[in-house]
Amino acid sequence: MRALVTGAAGGIGRGICKALAAKARAAGEDAHIAAVDLHTGQEMDTLNSELADLGARVLRLQADMGTVEGPVEAVRQAVSTFGGLDAVVSNAGTAWSGPLVDYQVADWDRMFAVNTRATWLLAREAHGALEASAGSIVVIGSISGVHPHMNLGAYGPSKAAVLMLMQVLAQEFGRDGIRVNAVSPGMIRTEGMTAKVYANAEVAAARAALVPLGRTGRPDDIADVVAFLTSREARYVNGHNLIADAGLGGNHLGRLPGLADIRPH
Repeated sequence: MRALVTGAAGGIGRGICKALAAKARAAGEDAHIAAVDLHTGQEMDTLNSELADLGARVLRLQADMGTVEGPVEAVRQAVSTFGGLDAVVSNAGTAWSGPLVDYQVADWDRMFAVNTRATWLLAREAHGALEASAGSIVVIGSISGVHPHMNLGAYGPSKAAVLMLMQVLAQEFGRDGIRVNAVSPGMIRTEGMTAKVYANAEVAAARAALVPLGRTGRPDDIADVVAFLTSREARYVNGHNLIADAGLGGNHLGRLPGLADIRPH
């Protein structure tokens, strides 16, 4: 398994790297992970150590997915170092809260650059290597790209756009033997982007109560799904957005106050 994962240092990205390495080891395969992140400090050191313990070879790369050069150069270095690629996981993302009426153009553009455009640039640059290996791409979307979420500015629109981009890529790249899919997480508790929300015990409990399975998600809940989609076990899955939210998105009617007393006459 030769994989490139963006946003790799923490949270879901870190979980994905570990899941890919663990799945390769269980299958008796070598794991080569290009771990790409905007920051390469302590979190990347920890990830490097964890992947080494799983027997994986790690290529640490610093790149800004909001630039044109970052995604392209990351793919080039991974292909050059590993001699090819079997999987690309476009996980890096960014978000700013606030109503759209207060949003700045620069913030909107940055959001779409990181959350949407980077996937296209990664896919375009990796196409040749993935065609040679009959590989796959997994895009990390969000339930905010499926259900409107106020006060998240451009985040939801950027995730909706990347889900459509995934479907178009699946149609075009599928003809070359490359599968392209997405995973849209629900409420996931991480040490980074969502840490402040879940630091409030009352808020954390209220959120968990909304989920039919009774808990918010962990990074490994998403990472294992990604590992499946990159594997041969998902060889006939293409153009699919797998929503991993434990049933949260379908629980709209269950949140209505009051229960109607409806009986047949």
